[in-house]
Order: sequence, then C-alpha cells, then structure tokens
Amino acid sequence: MNVAQVRADFPALRPRDGIRPPTYLDSACMSLVPSAVLEAMEQYYREFPGCAGRSLHRYSEEVGRRYESARAAFARFLGRSDPAGVVFLRNATEAINLVGQGLPWKSGDRVLVSDREHNSNLIVWQRLAAERGIRIEILPLPDDGGFDAGALEERLARGVRLVSLFHTSNLDGHTLPIREITERAHDRGALVLFDGCQAAPHEKVELDRLGVDFYAVSAHKMLGPTGTGVLAAATEPLGRLRPLLIGGETVEWSTLETHALRPPPHRFEAGLQNYAGVIGAHAGLDYLARIGFDAVQAQQYAVNARVTSAFADEPRVHLLGPADPRARSSVFAFTVDGVDPHDAAVFLDEGHEVLVRSGMHCAHSYYSRRGLPGNVRASFYLYNDRTDADRLIGGLRELLEKLPGAGVSGTSARTVASTSRSGSGRPRASGSRGAAARSARPRHRAGRGRGASGAGSG
Repeated sequence: MNVAQVRADFPALRPRDGIRPPTYLDSACMSLVPSAVLEAMEQYYREFPGCAGRSLHRYSEEVGRRYESARAAFARFLGRSDPAGVVFLRNATEAINLVGQGLPWKSGDRVLVSDREHNSNLIVWQRLAAERGIRIEILPLPDDGGFDAGALEERLARGVRLVSLFHTSNLDGHTLPIREITERAHDRGALVLFDGCQAAPHEKVELDRLGVDFYAVSAHKMLGPTGTGVLAAATEPLGRLRPLLIGGETVEWSTLETHALRPPPHRFEAGLQNYAGVIGAHAGLDYLARIGFDAVQAQQYAVNARVTSAFADEPRVHLLGPADPRARSSVFAFTVDGVDPHDAAVFLDEGHEVLVRSGMHCAHSYYSRRGLPGNVRASFYLYNDRTDADRLIGGLRELLEKLPGAGVSGTSARTVASTSRSGSGRPRASGSRGAAARSARPRHRAGRGRGASGAGSG
C-alpha cells in the first residue's frame, strides 16, 4: 500500500498552504472520510435526489437501486449470505437498542455483558432491568487481553438468554474470540450480539461462518459518514424482533383499524432514510475493499509498534491492554504518571498538533470500578504513517521531559510549557490561555454538551 497516495485521497490530510495538517490519531472515535465517499454523497443530491420505493420516476428508481446495492455490499462485507439481514440505522447504538428493545423479554431473563462495555452496550440492559425485570450478568475480562472460557461457562450455566459483548474493545484494542463465545453461547441456548464498531473497520468478519446472531457497526468508524449504521443479523432471530419505530416504509397495508408490517429488513427502517449516508457508506466499503485488510493491518501495526517500542522502557507511561501491539494494532491507550489525561491531550494538540482522545471513552463503569480518571487513547488507521508516529512520540517525550516531578497531579499540563514553535506557527505550549482554561476546569465538568467532557462516543 502506498500510504502517501492513500493520504492524498483524504481531504482532511492534504497539506494546507504547503504545511502538513495535524496528525489525526482518533479514528477509533471517528475515521476520516475519503473523497470517494464525499463524491458519492454529493452525486445523490445532484443527480437523483429522490425517495426510494415511493415513486416510479427515474430518480426514485435510481436511489432505490443504489440503496439496495449498499445493503448487498454490507452483507458481503460482513459475511452475510442474505442481504435481508442487513438493517440500516443511524449507528451501532441504535442497532443494539433495536435488539434490546425488540426481543420479547420475560422477567428474570438474563443478559451477559463484560465489565468493560461501551455505554451503548450497557445502559440499554440497565433500563430493561429496571423496566422489565431482566437480570444482568457480568463477565470479568483479564487486563492482559486474555480470555477466561471458564468464567464464561460459569455464567452461561446460570441460564443466559443473550450474550452481548464487544468484538474489539474501544478502551484498549483487546479482541475477543467471538467464534468460541458464539459456539459456547449457542450450546447453552443463548443468542449472541456483538458490538463490531472497532473490529469491522480493521479485519474481515464472516458472520454466517461464525454463527453470530446480531452484529452492530457504525459507518463513521469505517470511512463512511456520520448518522449511518447497520445491524447485520441472521434472518431467523431478526424476524423475532419488534421494531423500535413503525410508520412510513414499514407498512405493507393499513386500514383505520389495523395494519400489516413489511418483512425484514424494511419493517425496521421507518420513515425517509439517510440515502446519501448509505450510498456514502457503500463507497467507504468499496475503498476499504480496494486497499485490503492485510494492508490496513500491516500499516496500523507498523505505526503502533513504533510508538509502543518508543515507550516500552518508560516507567511513567503505562499501557492499557495487551503488551504486544499485534493484539491491539489500531489502539495505543495509556496514562502518564502525574498528568491528567485531558491535560495530556491538550498538550499534544496545542503543542504538537497531535489529535488524540482522552477521558473515559464512554465506558464509565470500567473506570469507576478502578478509581481511574480516564486515559489517553491514540488510535491508528490505514492513513497514518511514520511521521504521525514520530509526532506522537515527540510530543510525549517533551511532556515527560518537562514534568516538574512525579508528585504532580490534576492540571499539570498548565505548568508544562514550551517556548518552541511548530511549522504552522502555532505555539508549542499547553500553557497557552486556551489550554490553561480547559485544564483549569473541574475534572469531569468541562462544560455542557457533547463536546465538553471527552466522555462521548467511541
């Protein structure tokens, strides 16, 4: 893979006034988007901006063809033989909610989740526990990236109806053996649901071969636009679900007294759909297919291995997850002694133009049980290169060099200042007014709204 050529395909990575743009290391939250995706979305609005399945004119026919072509493409991409198992939704969160709210639960039914799930795969079960009397079983996972089959069997023996786990963790890149989990769950009569947001963008998934019942993904983590997600389900368990929403496009016929719903997947896709987003997501899949997962894995591993090696002997940098970057090739999650994670992220952004994620990564339960304030997460993808790795290494080394001492805590990044300047003319100092203002906010109370806390999606 020619990384320079790949980078040229992404508008956000193109040089600006001859200067390399910021190093983007937050793809686990949201990947960047190639021009092919933007062009596909614009083509919809320019050339055939119609409603699929509602009219007989050429615009409607074309968008309907493109929409169903995208459904078939996602089925192939995720290893589903029947495209009717692919439901288009807003994101993986909605997909998990569709399964959670759609199954016919009885009081006392058990759901098994791990002790480090994203909120999207935890809160829905907590609500169902409060409202419908289901019980939540917790599967503890080793911090070293291993898997305890005995612990799984012990909990399955209690009579679990659904196992709902991440495929790859957004915390540390830890990947679960989903084939083994699925086989053990099915042997006990349980269905399985996997959050595939962090796995599907990076590796080949063959859901039919693995026997997975439900699999949720978000296109915005795999080169596609926001607001587009998929539930890829086996057709038989999908048919058991009660739709979250009904109305336009879900109805076969209706009278003033009753109605009949369309068969899956259409009964789950109420109202006018995000046609541009689905078409753009299809273009993202095509782009990934052209690159190939072997090349994606090799590139992100090379970057991760370089960063991991640089801090392997640094006692103040603590890695989360497996030590071997091959076991977490897209994620380098860490803490720095004496530095609040948000302060470290501000330092890297304002001092070195390195964009990383900080906070609890929408997995508050994991951190609260351990008494941790969060961590920093650098996440890599096919467009990251050696220069990106070296920028992160340089920024962290400067942060470590300027630490006033091991006893520093809280807003330490305010006192870790540098007077050097980057190529773009921005001051390389997290002690700037902007960074100081953010660092001075109380922990976990950075302000209101989605952009305030670092605890948001992904």
